[in-house]
Amino acid sequence: MEKKRLIGHTEAQLKAIAKNLGMPAFTGGQIARWLYVQHVADIDEMTNISKKNRDILKQEYCVGAMTPVDCQRSTDGTVKYLFPAECGKTVETVFIPDGERATLCVSCQVGCKMNCVFCQTGKQGFEGQLTTADILNQIYALPERERLTNIVFMGQGEPMDNLDNVLAATEILTAPYAYAWSPRRITVSSVGVRGKLERFLKESDCHMAISLHTPIPAQRAQLMPAERGMSVMEIIELMKTYFPNRRTMHGSDTPDGVHQRRLTFEYTVFAGINDTPSHLKELVRLLRNLDCRVNLIRFHAIPGVDMKGADDAQMNNICDYLNRCGITTTVRASRGQDIYAACGLLNTKHKEEGLKVNV
Repeated sequence: MEKKRLIGHTEAQLKAIAKNLGMPAFTGGQIARWLYVQHVADIDEMTNISKKNRDILKQEYCVGAMTPVDCQRSTDGTVKYLFPAECGKTVETVFIPDGERATLCVSCQVGCKMNCVFCQTGKQGFEGQLTTADILNQIYALPERERLTNIVFMGQGEPMDNLDNVLAATEILTAPYAYAWSPRRITVSSVGVRGKLERFLKESDCHMAISLHTPIPAQRAQLMPAERGMSVMEIIELMKTYFPNRRTMHGSDTPDGVHQRRLTFEYTVFAGINDTPSHLKELVRLLRNLDCRVNLIRFHAIPGVDMKGADDAQMNNICDYLNRCGITTTVRASRGQDIYAACGLLNTKHKEEGLKVNV
């Protein structure tokens, strides 16, 4: 019988598992602490649980941590890992050190349904959901785990399209019984999925990042088919409920339901496509009533896509213009340029070489 993984379960779920196996419910809490505080590799390391109960647990369960099957290391310190998933596929995870900060970019799906024209992952198509255990394993089995200061859900897949597992993973990351991270250390990105995006905003206090890439709806639909499912205007109206521009509000109190967290719009700049003066003016008009910031992203070329990134001078010009217009804007530093930098490239290489994953 194939054993089930313990990682990925919340404390409440672990207590239910313990009770179902004839153990006291508090044993589930002990298991949670061994997993998420001590990061044990084997059930036998859970030494405050009796040997009898450990043996019972081992009959059906294992810790379930799975080490990377491949990695690429950049001269700038960035490391891209390839982790196995329960479905037998692989997903990418990127460790990005930057001085005292260290960010981990995690994936939530194998492939992606969104099919953005500039994304290598989208060209793979959708191959399956990552389980909560698969998502957490990218942190649990990360060699640099103890150095992490931030996590971003900006890897492969659309988080809102796997929302239940993403919410379960962020619960464990922020729960006192587990990692006890502040939600302010976690950012979840989305292209916008009707119903799911609003549910995330209601049920999570993690930072929100919206993949925008153009303020013009018709052009966004060409670049990002998800625009047809939830339009940029719908997204903006929803964001106004949670992130109103405080400078335009009466008084200083935050309205009910508005969480103290950050909203970022991700904007990949394509030369001659979304970097014109008319694009920038429309972007200012679109965002002026929001408490938000813009993160300008350099385009990493991918095979088969005839688009070029803007040069450094243009990136800086756009950044300066938006800041002058009152929209806090930064240019994301490019990392890992000497390895498979763009999201999905290492996974594509892995598939093309026919490497097998043993789970």
